[in-house]
Amino acid sequence: MGLGLAHFVPMIAYLGFWVMCIVSLTGRPLLGFYYVIPFLPYRTMRDHFLDYPLGSNVLTILVLAVIIGALIHGKRLPKTKLYVIWLVFSVYLYFSMWLGVMLGNATAPLWLNDANFVTWKDYMMMPLTFVAAGLVVDNRKAVRTVIMIAAFTLLAIDRSCLMDSMSRTWTTFDENKRNGGPLGFNSNETAAFLAQFGMFFWGFGQYLKRKKIRLIAYGLAGITLFACMYTFSRGAYLAIILSMFVLGLLKDRKLLIIGTVFLLTWQTVVPTAVRQRVQMTHSANGQLESSANERVELWEAAEASILSNPVFGTGFASYQMKAHVDGLRDTHNWYVKVMVETGVIGMIIVIIMIQQMMSIAYRAFRRAEDPLYKGLGLGVFIAICSCVVANCFGDRWTYLEINGMLWVLIAAAARTLELSETAPATEPVVAAVSVSNNPYLAYR
Repeated sequence: MGLGLAHFVPMIAYLGFWVMCIVSLTGRPLLGFYYVIPFLPYRTMRDHFLDYPLGSNVLTILVLAVIIGALIHGKRLPKTKLYVIWLVFSVYLYFSMWLGVMLGNATAPLWLNDANFVTWKDYMMMPLTFVAAGLVVDNRKAVRTVIMIAAFTLLAIDRSCLMDSMSRTWTTFDENKRNGGPLGFNSNETAAFLAQFGMFFWGFGQYLKRKKIRLIAYGLAGITLFACMYTFSRGAYLAIILSMFVLGLLKDRKLLIIGTVFLLTWQTVVPTAVRQRVQMTHSANGQLESSANERVELWEAAEASILSNPVFGTGFASYQMKAHVDGLRDTHNWYVKVMVETGVIGMIIVIIMIQQMMSIAYRAFRRAEDPLYKGLGLGVFIAICSCVVANCFGDRWTYLEINGMLWVLIAAAARTLELSETAPATEPVVAAVSVSNNPYLAYR
C-alpha cells in the first residue's frame, strides 16, 4: 500500500501466534485454529519467523495450544477410525526409525539435529492438525468458516504463483524458469497442492445453491487450475484429468464428454510451452527423457531394496540419508518410498488410512441433506483422488504445506457426518411443539 509496512508483516504475524495461544488456552480455541489455517501451506511466510525466538516452532505450539484449550473446555473428537489409524501409524513410524538405526541406515532419532527425527516431527504436524480441527470444528458455522478461510488462502497462493509465472516469457518451455512458489518447495509440489484444491472447489461448487457463491467457487477453481498449468507438472496434469473424470462419474456427466474431447484436442488448446513439457516424456529418438529415465532407474533400485526388507523396510526417513541415482534422495513415488522404508506393514496401514479418508468424504457426500455438507464431502473426495494420483510422481503426502489444509477439510467432513445425523432428530420435536394448541402441553 506504499506505507512501508511490508517489513513489519512477518513480525506482526509472529506475534499473532502468541496472542492466539493465549486466546486458545483461555476459552476460544476455534479462533486460534482459524489463525493456523492460512499458515499451513504458506511456508515462505513461516520462514520469516526463523529470525524470532522459537520461530521455527510457533505453528506447532499454537496447534498444541488449540488442542489443549479445546480439551480443557470439554471438546470431543468426531467418531472416526482415522484418529486411531494415525496413532498406530505415528508409533510405527517412530519405531521404524530405530529399525533403520539397527540396520545402519540412519542415525538415532533423538533430537532436532537428527534429520530423521525432524522428518518424523514435521510429518506428525498433520495428525496434530487433524486432531485440532476435529476438536474445534463442531458446528455448521465453523465448517463454513473453515472452507472460507481455505478459499482465501488458496486465492493468495494462486496470486503468488500467477505473478511469478506471468512475469516470465513462456513461448517455449524452459526448466530454469520454473519456481517453487509460496509453499517453499519445487514447482511439482506446488502443482500437487494447486491440483487437489482446485479440484476441491470444483467439486464443492456443485452443490452451492446461490448462483453467485457457486460462480465464485468455480472461478476460484478455474484460477487455481490455470495457475497449476504454468507449474508444468505432468503429474499434476494427470491428477486433474483423472479427478475430473471421477467428478463426472459422481455428479456431472457432461464432464465425461468434455474430458474426452479435451484428451483428443489438447494439443491445439494448451499453450505451446505446456505441450512441449508434456511431450518431453520421450526424446525425438524414442528414448525416455532424463527426468523420466531417472525415475525408472530409481524404481528399479528401490525394487531390490524392497525385496531385501519386504516386511518392515529399511526404516522410516532412511532413504534420504544416502544419495541414490544421480545423487537423488527421494524415490519420486511416495508409494514406492513407503514400501522401501516401512515395508508391507507400513503400506497396509497407508492403504487403510486412504480408504478411511475416502469413506468419510463419500459418506458425507451421499448421506448429507445440507448442500454445504454434500459439497464438502464431494470436494474432499475429489481432492483425495487428486492427491492419490499425484503421489505416484513423488512424495506429495508427508508435507504439511501440501496436505495440511486437506486434513482440516477431512476433519470437517467427519464432523458433518455427526451433524447430519443429529439434525433430523430435532426437527420432529420442533414440528410437534409448533402444532400444539395447549400452551401448557407445549412447555411441559
